Amino acid sequence: METFKHFSLEERIIIQNELNSRKSFKAIAMELGKAPSSITREVRRHIEQKESGGYGRHFNDCAKRFSCTLENVCQGAFPCSRKLCRNCKKCKGLCSEYLKETCPRLSKAPYVCNGCEERVKCTLKKSIYKAVTAEEAAALMLRESRSGIALDEEEIRRIDDIVTPLIQQGQSIHHICQSNKDSVMCSERTIYNYVNDRVLTAKNIDLPRKVRYRPRKKAKTRFKVDKACTADRSYKDFHAFTESMEPSAIVQMDTVIGRIGGKVLLTLYFVNCSFMLAYLRDANTSKSVTDIFLMLWELLGKKYFMELFPVILTDNGSEFSDPSAIEFGPEIPPNNEAGNRRTHLFYCNPSSPFEKGAVENNHEFIRRILPKGTSFDHLMQDDIQRMLNHVNSYARKKLNNKSPHETFGFLHGEEVLRRLGAELISPQDIVLKPELLSN
Repeated sequence: METFKHFSLEERIIIQNELNSRKSFKAIAMELGKAPSSITREVRRHIEQKESGGYGRHFNDCAKRFSCTLENVCQGAFPCSRKLCRNCKKCKGLCSEYLKETCPRLSKAPYVCNGCEERVKCTLKKSIYKAVTAEEAAALMLRESRSGIALDEEEIRRIDDIVTPLIQQGQSIHHICQSNKDSVMCSERTIYNYVNDRVLTAKNIDLPRKVRYRPRKKAKTRFKVDKACTADRSYKDFHAFTESMEPSAIVQMDTVIGRIGGKVLLTLYFVNCSFMLAYLRDANTSKSVTDIFLMLWELLGKKYFMELFPVILTDNGSEFSDPSAIEFGPEIPPNNEAGNRRTHLFYCNPSSPFEKGAVENNHEFIRRILPKGTSFDHLMQDDIQRMLNHVNSYARKKLNNKSPHETFGFLHGEEVLRRLGAELISPQDIVLKPELLSN
């Protein structure tokens, strides 16, 4: 019996075919020469959830779907041609009597719908094992497990509190590691890498001998706080979650980079009204992003924050790899319970910026004032706010020749604009050139 060996694509295809033939995990394990527990873990780890209906029926996982007689629950929230709400897959998000039902067969082996005779007519959420999807997910997990930094923000802060003050006192990393073995618990090379990648507050310029040497060429290390941050937050999950929601609930988030290694911008774009917020950050780290959301939470208050940011869509950048700190704030409840949830964060597919194309296109206005390659190091947040006031006051054809500032104020009120520090600029005074920030 083979142990400590990854499944190949061929073996996963065999597992899929045998599950379709309703074979047990034990029978599949005997055929592949694996332990039954290995087959169980492989299947459960790579289950693909699918919201699909049955033959001639839409997806509907409400426990009352067979006896329900409700009509027009949506009441014009979105176009609906269904006579009865039980025939519509969108109405569950608006129905007060909705009661979710899951198939009891999925709570025991084989945990998937492969080979189920009822699958063709079942309207509940289905769990499917697909060999190709499992192979891609396993390859991605393997790559991510061998890259980045396997520390959370709390551990980074602990090391930073020890190392940075001593470096700023003129001590070498060798001396620090030798004198604080029991508290640092990292090798010298690791500390040098943390400093070089700007994970710690200390910088290369603080090391007296480091700046004398020519930097070595190496692949850039991406610091991900949570390597599994996209689990249940994929672009597919985003579509399923927002299917019955109004477009006004969606905010797209991105980063605008100035000089490599210098200050960067965090941009938040409200899709329905083209209104944009931007905040200056000293470094492109996850901590800098979560600090901005903490500031917005305190600035806006619970009511306005949850009204403005019900759903956020962003990319897979390492600066967005601490979703719990964004979704739940400073006090994250056990197991991420919904007790103090303040927003929902989702991620686009890798290398797919077009999936949040609205914010990407709106960056054009920023680049008119701050061309690509321009350093942000000399700027302050007041400069960024002045730039945004001009950008948000610029009339848009798609808004019926209204400005994003006016549209946002109509939707959310002048009080929110005041708290955000937004000001309306007269159309004749709008400047969208670098000269705006050179004065």
